[in-house]
Amino acid sequence: MLIPILLGSESDKEFAAKIARILDEFKAPYEIIVVSAHKVPEKVFKLVQKLNKSSEPICYITIAGRSNGLSGVVAGSSIHPVIACPPFNSKEDYLINIHSTLQMPSDTPVLTVIDPKNAALAALRILSLKNPNLKKKLEERIKKIKNSFNIKKIC
Repeated sequence: MLIPILLGSESDKEFAAKIARILDEFKAPYEIIVVSAHKVPEKVFKLVQKLNKSSEPICYITIAGRSNGLSGVVAGSSIHPVIACPPFNSKEDYLINIHSTLQMPSDTPVLTVIDPKNAALAALRILSLKNPNLKKKLEERIKKIKNSFNIKKIC
């Protein structure tokens, strides 16, 4: 099992750390890799081709803003799921990044999750389909969250 976290730029590392914290909580293996689909597409292709040959379950999380070519380039060549989690600093930045992420060309399936914590949890849930131990950890987390609410019986 592996979750490659691909960043469009070095400036996205702080945003990626929010995802990594959740993955660390589950002891899920991940790699943070800076690759630009615009500046070094050959690096993206080489990485995806290598991981396509892997026998282990993989789920990408891509972090890229502006025109977000990274998510589409990865999804266009990968046999594994791709979750885009676009970063944003302001409402204007959010609008630009979310629109570029949601408008992927045909045959480039990219799932979009705005919240970094939820992006990590989505990747873990996808990978738990083949990992009973991870599934159990997720079930325990959900139970803990539900138990944290003081639900009184309503009569």
